[in-house]
Amino acid sequence: MHILETRIEIAATAEKVWSLLVDFPAHVRWNPFIRAIEGSLEIGKTLNVSIQPPGSKGMRFRPTLIKINRNRELRWRGKLLLPGLFDGEHYFAIEDLPAGGVVFRHGEIFSGILVPFFHASLDGATKQGFIAMNEVLKREAERL
Repeated sequence: MHILETRIEIAATAEKVWSLLVDFPAHVRWNPFIRAIEGSLEIGKTLNVSIQPPGSKGMRFRPTLIKINRNRELRWRGKLLLPGLFDGEHYFAIEDLPAGGVVFRHGEIFSGILVPFFHASLDGATKQGFIAMNEVLKREAERL
């Protein structure tokens, strides 16, 4: 197993951050990492997701939504070919800060027999993609 998590403080409400996160058609406009998300925001539904880590070719995958907690958390689970090879549980969590604003946590829990072969790219380009998305999400949420 390999866990990748990033965090950023955002001077906006949880509702504002959530609205940007779940406006799937708008990701193509603002998100430098998750270039597109298509599908319904319903547990058990499959999404079509396109990502492009910095300096990498893009890839498409079809994760299943496993948790939706409005204004707080969104999770999906995906796999490469067959379960157990390279699986990922991607999550976005929004937590209120006592003085206002939120902490946005963006991460993924990777598991499967191929994970050890991908540590370098996960901790490199993938992590940089998470950070890039977080920074632009912060900018978008704080300007609106």
